Amino acid sequence: MKQILITVILCATALIGLRIASPKQESKSTVIETIHARRSIRKYKDTPVEKEKLEQVTLAGIAAPNAMNRQAWAIRVIGSKEWIKRCTDAYLPTIEGTPMGEHLLTPDFKNMFRNAPAVIFVAAEPSAYAGVDCGILAQNMMLAAHELGLGTCCLGSPVGFMNSKEGEPFLASLGLPEGYALQFAIAIGYADEAPEAKPRDQSKIVFVE
Repeated sequence: MKQILITVILCATALIGLRIASPKQESKSTVIETIHARRSIRKYKDTPVEKEKLEQVTLAGIAAPNAMNRQAWAIRVIGSKEWIKRCTDAYLPTIEGTPMGEHLLTPDFKNMFRNAPAVIFVAAEPSAYAGVDCGILAQNMMLAAHELGLGTCCLGSPVGFMNSKEGEPFLASLGLPEGYALQFAIAIGYADEAPEAKPRDQSKIVFVE
């Protein structure tokens, strides 16, 4: 009986040890694998993105480290087909006959956000660290989106349009804090492609002894 009790205690101790150790190991592996598996997606399904998932993505974004913890950013999420269509209709005349127009207006074109069913705009209070802070925030969101089975693509061209006369009404509709400037947009949705990773130049990494 005593031997059985000792065996049970040893087994229980081993299981507790595994439960404590496993999350750390899995967490490290999952983060690194997610980083390497993420892709910029430029083809999306029409499937709407659940609000719950968009909330998870944005909450992951604002968990990002930032200068002096000022959190001087603003996130606006658009999932309205009507808003995206109206914005796209206003955008198209501004790129007609330009290289950007030729680049975007493919046979499967649906909207200016790479046909994604939702878009996240990121703005910031101008500062020396705004670009860095928002860049980290964006990476958090894109990695979280991948983990949730979503694809993303960081876009710069919509910013130029939103800051133009034609885009002014759409910029105003975001209700950004006074003085904040758009940094970029992130297309988000369910991917309709699985692109291969592009080569990375490892010579950019140098260990200084």
